[in-house]
Amino acid sequence: MPALTAPLATTARTGSPAGWLAVLAAAAAMVAAMTLEATVARANDLFVKYDQSQLLRLPRPVAEIIIGNPSIADVSVQAGTLLVITGKSFGITNIIALDAERNVIQDQRVIVQRDVVKIVNLQKGTKRESYNCSPQCNPTVTVGDDATYFEQMAKNAERKMKMSDGTSDGNPGGGQ
Repeated sequence: MPALTAPLATTARTGSPAGWLAVLAAAAAMVAAMTLEATVARANDLFVKYDQSQLLRLPRPVAEIIIGNPSIADVSVQAGTLLVITGKSFGITNIIALDAERNVIQDQRVIVQRDVVKIVNLQKGTKRESYNCSPQCNPTVTVGDDATYFEQMAKNAERKMKMSDGTSDGNPGGGQ
């Protein structure tokens, strides 16, 4: 690559349009290569769907968990060697499990992604609404939706959870 960039830079200094085009093409190729390397999935990556959980078994009991970005994934420990990893937001993070002597048991990269099979997005101009269609379509709360729609769906979900807990509108006993 160094042998290629020197002549391109010399050509670009002369001001020729072909030289500038070659420099831009080379720069675009380098950026594309770096982006591709950063997003390539690895064989040991753990894929978790948004708002769902995956299990990760460890070879020995864990004493401490470190989450690279807690806004992307959450972890709970079950029975010392079993981790439950929940996808909270889209993105890539890592989870480091340490034993009692603070030795690394596992450093696991976690990729949280959409369950695209059952999600339908409705675009209304620049506003997006998401629906979970399994099999009938119902509104769902998804990061990136229109703010007004998202807030309304979040309120509805919260109200539904309160009703399930028997505390509709904060009053014990539920009811209508």
